Amino acid sequence: MSVDPEEYVQRAQVQESNAALHKARSHKNNGVMSHYTLAGRYGTKPIPKYHLPEKGLSERSTYHLLSNELLLDGKPGLNLASYVQTWMPEEATKLMVETIGINLCDQDEYPATISIHTRCISILSNLWKAPKTCIKDDGRRLAAMGTATTGSSEAIMLGLLCAKRRWQQKRKAEGKDIHNPGPNLVFGANVQVCVEKFARYWEVEERPVPVDESTNYCLDPKRAMDYIDENTIAVVVILGSTYTGHYEPVEEMAHELDELQQRTGLDIPIHVDGASGAMVAPFATPDHKWSFDIPRVASINTSGHKFGLVYPGIGWIIFRSPELVPSDLVFELHYLGSVEYSFGLNFSRPAAPMLGQMFNFISLGREGFTASMEACLMNARLLSRALEYSGLFCVLSDIHRPAKKSVRVTTEASKYCPGLPVVSFRWTDEVRQEYPEMEQGWVQTLLRAKGWIVPNYELPPNLEKVQILRVVVRENVTESLIEVLVQDLISITRHLMEQQHVARTVCKDSASATNMTNMLLTGHYEHGKNHGRPDGHGQPPKGCLLYTSPSPRDRG
Repeated sequence: MSVDPEEYVQRAQVQESNAALHKARSHKNNGVMSHYTLAGRYGTKPIPKYHLPEKGLSERSTYHLLSNELLLDGKPGLNLASYVQTWMPEEATKLMVETIGINLCDQDEYPATISIHTRCISILSNLWKAPKTCIKDDGRRLAAMGTATTGSSEAIMLGLLCAKRRWQQKRKAEGKDIHNPGPNLVFGANVQVCVEKFARYWEVEERPVPVDESTNYCLDPKRAMDYIDENTIAVVVILGSTYTGHYEPVEEMAHELDELQQRTGLDIPIHVDGASGAMVAPFATPDHKWSFDIPRVASINTSGHKFGLVYPGIGWIIFRSPELVPSDLVFELHYLGSVEYSFGLNFSRPAAPMLGQMFNFISLGREGFTASMEACLMNARLLSRALEYSGLFCVLSDIHRPAKKSVRVTTEASKYCPGLPVVSFRWTDEVRQEYPEMEQGWVQTLLRAKGWIVPNYELPPNLEKVQILRVVVRENVTESLIEVLVQDLISITRHLMEQQHVARTVCKDSASATNMTNMLLTGHYEHGKNHGRPDGHGQPPKGCLLYTSPSPRDRG
C-alpha cells in the first residue's frame, strides 16, 4: 500500500482557521505547502511546491527555507559512500566563490584563467609521465594535450569517443564497413556506470569481461583477450575499482595487446579510467607502472573532485599526443571575440573548480599530495586490520596486505599492495552460517541512524549473491573517526546477533525469525498475526527492542 504523506498534510491543513490559507490548500493538485520560516518569524505566505510562485520571497526567507530543508541531508563528512571531496581550505573556498561567475569557455575574456587551465594540463601530463615531445614522420613535434571536464564521466566519454572515431577513420581508409558488425568496447564487468553509458549513448557494443574472486573482482587481461577483435575500439582498464579499490593490471594488459599486435597486426589502445587512482598512485606508489610510460596507453581520465581534493565539478582527460584527438571533434568558434577551439560535451562550464585544482597543485605540491594519500591509505589499513581482528568481518580489499610476505608492518604505502584508500568488507562466512536470517543490508540502515553513510551492495554480474559494505577513506576520515566507526560496526553486528537469538526463542522457523528481526529493526509489526508466538497475540516480546550502544560522539 502506497503512502502519500503530502495528502495527509494537506488534509490536516484544511482544518486551519485562516480562510485564505484553507482556500489555497483545498485543491490537492495545487501542491501548495506552508512555509513559515523559523516558526513564522518572517511571516511568509504559502508558496507552491511544484510550480513557480507568483510573487517571490525575500532573500533571507528563501535562504532559511532551503537551508532548513537541507538539514534532512546526511553530513558530507560522514558520507563514506562517496569518493567525492567534501572539504577544502578556507582560502580555496574563498577563491572559488570569487571566481564562480567565470565561464571557462570564454577564452578571449578570461586569458589568465585559460593560462591556468593550460598549466593544469601540463602538470597532469608530467605527473602521468607523458612523452615530452613526440616527433612524427613529417617532423612535427607533438606534446600531450587534454582538457578540463565536469567530471570523469564526461572525460571518459571524450576519451572513448576519440577511440571510436579513430577506429571509424581507419575502417573507412581500408574500405571496410563501420556499421556491420560495428564497434565494440572491452572492459571488466566491474566498470563504473559511465563506461556503460558511453557504449549505449554512442552505439558501441558492450563486451564486459566476467570477474570473480580469483581476479580480485577486476579485469583479467588473459580473459579479456577472448573478447577482442578487429572491431574493438579500446580496452578500458580501471586504476581503482569502484567496488573494491583494486588497481587493474595496466602493464599486463598492454603486454597481452602487444603480443596480439605482433601476431595479427591489430593495434588496440588502452584507456585508463583513473577517476580516483590517477591522483593516488603517482604519490603513494610512484613505482607502480600504469600511465603514459606504457606506450599503449592512449588516454587517461581522472576526477579532480575525488582524490584531486577539489569540490565537485572538475575532471580531466589527457591524451598522450594531439593526433589521438580527431580534428573533426574539435570545433573552431568565431563568435566570442576571437578564434577559439572547443573540445568537450559541454560548452559553458564554471572555471571555479579548475582554479580550485590549481590551488591544490600550488598549495600542496608533490610533498603535500604524498602526505595526504599516505595518511588516507594508513587510516584505510587501520580500519581493515581492526575489522579483521574483530572476527566478524572479512576484508576483500588488499591495501593492508604487504606486497611481499617478508615486509613487516610499516607506514609506507609502497610496501603494500597498491590500491585506493578503500575498505570493502562483509560478514565472515562463520557469521553468515551461524545467522543465516540476518541481512547485511541492516548494517547500512543502522549505521545511517548513527549518521554514517556506508553502502551495502552486490558485486558485479555473476557475483550478485555476494554483498559488501564499502568505506572510502578520504582525508577528512581521521583515526578518531575510524575508531568510532569500528565500534559502531561491531556494536551493530553483535546486537543483530543478539536479536537473532531472541527471535529464535519465540519463533518456530527461520522465516518467522527473519520477520521478527525486521520488526525489531523497523518498529513495524502486523497485528493479529501469530509470527510464531505461542500466545498468538501478535505483539513483540518484551525486551526485544533493538538497542545499539551510543557512540562516543553521542555521549554527553
